[in-house]
Amino acid sequence: MNGTLNNDYQITDEIGRGRFGIVYRCYSTVSGDSFACKSIDKRLLTDATDRECLQKEPKILQILGGNPNIVQIHRLYEEENYLHMIIDLCDSPDLFDRISKRAGVFSEPESASIFSPLILSINYCHRLGIAHRDIKPDNVLFDSRGNLKLADFGSAECFAMNDNRTMTGVVGTPYYVAPEILSGREYNEKVDVWSAGVILYIMLAGVPPFYGESPAETFEAVLRGNLRFPTRLFRSVSSEAKDLLRKMLCKDASRRFSAEQVLLYVYRTPLGCKRR
Repeated sequence: MNGTLNNDYQITDEIGRGRFGIVYRCYSTVSGDSFACKSIDKRLLTDATDRECLQKEPKILQILGGNPNIVQIHRLYEEENYLHMIIDLCDSPDLFDRISKRAGVFSEPESASIFSPLILSINYCHRLGIAHRDIKPDNVLFDSRGNLKLADFGSAECFAMNDNRTMTGVVGTPYYVAPEILSGREYNEKVDVWSAGVILYIMLAGVPPFYGESPAETFEAVLRGNLRFPTRLFRSVSSEAKDLLRKMLCKDASRRFSAEQVLLYVYRTPLGCKRR
């Protein structure tokens, strides 16, 4: 790590590891405040897509700066072989860990307490012309105070500069990817709404809405988009929550709710408040 980074921050223990780099805990040598340092080894970026993601993420995080539910970038240091991003420290278990480790499912009020800031952050991105394109529990982080932080914008795309607001390219993760991405068609920012709907379904039911024994079978299930609400899993879930899931997990993207419509629905009919 270069001298400037070491002068500004004290790098300590490793707190995460990904395909291209390592995340460390660090402290500002001036204020003593805690941050995370995401160090990416540029030598591991073997193709143009990976290199594009490396350059794109810090730029997008700068555009999205100021939102309390999105990971903030504070400093950027680049050297020959590494890119170091100083970002918010999120050292509480992420949503994937919370879903994996708890027995049973989230109650509707518990699900709402996570879903509401998540959809707020997604709507904020969309208003600024940015689609995340890889919304999944692994990228839903929490800081030490329990505040939700949407992270990992390496697959994000700016659509505001595109006149027809559409995007192309196969990105995303099995279980959470929208059907229009898998079909190879052009798509818009509503792919994020689909992914958020999958997360809400999993929190309420304990299982994904579309799945298979392999990634290929899961993709086929997503493309079919046959949404079901098994009675044994949704017995205690309100009709309002199921109605919202239908509007978010609508295979026809032209009829699918936008993030703003989801917000309006949630404000008008708070999840967990009306039970039937």
